[in-house]
Amino acid sequence: MKTVQLKKHKDKEWEFLTPYVNLKKPLVLAFGNRLDLEDTKVYKKISKLFPESHIVFVSTGGNITSETITEDCITITAVELEKSTFKVEAINLSDTSLNSYQAGIDLVNNLKGDKLKYILVLSEGSFVNGSELTKGMNFAADNDVLITGGLSGDDQRFERTIVSYNENPKDGEIVAIGFYGDSFEATSSTGCGWSTFGPERVVTKSKGNILYELDHKSALDLYEKYLGDKSSQLPASALYYPLHVQEEQEDHFQVRTILNVKKEYNAMIYAGNIPLNSKVQFMMTNAASLINASKSATAEALERKAKKPELAIFMSGIGRKFMLDQRAVEEIEEARTVLNNKTTICGFYSYGEIAPFQDENMCQLHNQTMAVTLISE
Repeated sequence: MKTVQLKKHKDKEWEFLTPYVNLKKPLVLAFGNRLDLEDTKVYKKISKLFPESHIVFVSTGGNITSETITEDCITITAVELEKSTFKVEAINLSDTSLNSYQAGIDLVNNLKGDKLKYILVLSEGSFVNGSELTKGMNFAADNDVLITGGLSGDDQRFERTIVSYNENPKDGEIVAIGFYGDSFEATSSTGCGWSTFGPERVVTKSKGNILYELDHKSALDLYEKYLGDKSSQLPASALYYPLHVQEEQEDHFQVRTILNVKKEYNAMIYAGNIPLNSKVQFMMTNAASLINASKSATAEALERKAKKPELAIFMSGIGRKFMLDQRAVEEIEEARTVLNNKTTICGFYSYGEIAPFQDENMCQLHNQTMAVTLISE
């Protein structure tokens, strides 16, 4: 595997973060601030840098590279596989015949093939139902295929997220990349670092990923009470208090954060489902807990690998970056201490992370979580 990393700030030239290597028909992961990716010439500019490449764009809440965490720029991780192959599929939720669940099924079915080992899914993050997307992918995928990825972000704006494959980024797009080969290996793990506080409440009115009431009272009013003066900054301020969601008959809990608020309906839209009758609590954290969770997740993913990782993909919840503030880089630095120095690191801060629980094969939607995927050929 050969990799090259670059970054570009507005009105500046491309800066190589790693030594230049001539790559043949690489997979190019272009992560960036949404405002930078809205440049109508962005695809043309990057395709000149990497002719005959497969370019995937994702708007983010911050970019993760081997060097550091960057904001207000575009970062590129270009990958040439030497022993394996890949295939890219895209689908758009603007198609009214599609819902998130069916999109997940169609993407996996389009990628199915001999020796498929891993699928990286990069989804729009504004209105997708991540729970339904992962359910659809799980329904269609074979049990031995690992699926990880994330929902695109828009920093603290929560206005618009954009994704695309081999064209300028656009709304509603979901891109999935399948990796194939006898020697290809991918492992993953997740780390949370949040803890519950306050009384346990019951979801008494919800529909899919829309929450209306807890204990027969307005959930939005309750959030605004906890947030105080910060309630005017919803939905961004809700990232400081995600929900711990425990479904009936389920062993694992889910962490859920808000994507949008509909005050006219007294409702909150989450990245994933908030099932009726599930029990929820608010959550809180501190910097040390978040940093330790990232390091532990990386170590667990590494323990599952037979070969040394060549590429590490980190998807971290956007709220983690806000909570860590200037210490955000530490969750990457601590994770790097358990990896081979030659491992290329890429990723972004997302509106939702996709990965299995540690003891399961099926992927799930997480929020405010560090999801680590380690890849080698």
